[in-house]
Amino acid sequence: MNFTYPKSEKLKSKTSIDLLFSEGKSVSKYPLRLVYLPLISEKKERLKMGVSVSKKYFKLAVDRNYFKRVLRETYRLNKNLLNIATDKPYAFMFFYQSKERLTYAEINAKTIQLFEKFLLQMKNEK
Repeated sequence: MNFTYPKSEKLKSKTSIDLLFSEGKSVSKYPLRLVYLPLISEKKERLKMGVSVSKKYFKLAVDRNYFKRVLRETYRLNKNLLNIATDKPYAFMFFYQSKERLTYAEINAKTIQLFEKFLLQMKNEK
């Protein structure tokens, strides 16, 4: 398994991000939220992921950056759940939406539950 998070997997395109927020669907597992959208005409990578932590909940950039690092790490370690089950390319935006300061282990467990909930929702859509 490939446990990397290369630059090609990072969601950076402004048009993709705008499209994700206007037409994307969402799944939540408190305090995490995943907004997703199937991509058309992606070249190499099957998944594109972006991460966000609100300034509303964490005023200091140090705190926001810490949670963004944790979210990227939990995605990196658990993205195989998404790679195995998805057959087409997707764009994801991963949010931390709480003032609560969960530990890394708790966030990792919530990430796994969130990905499983996403996969269940994908099966129901088909």
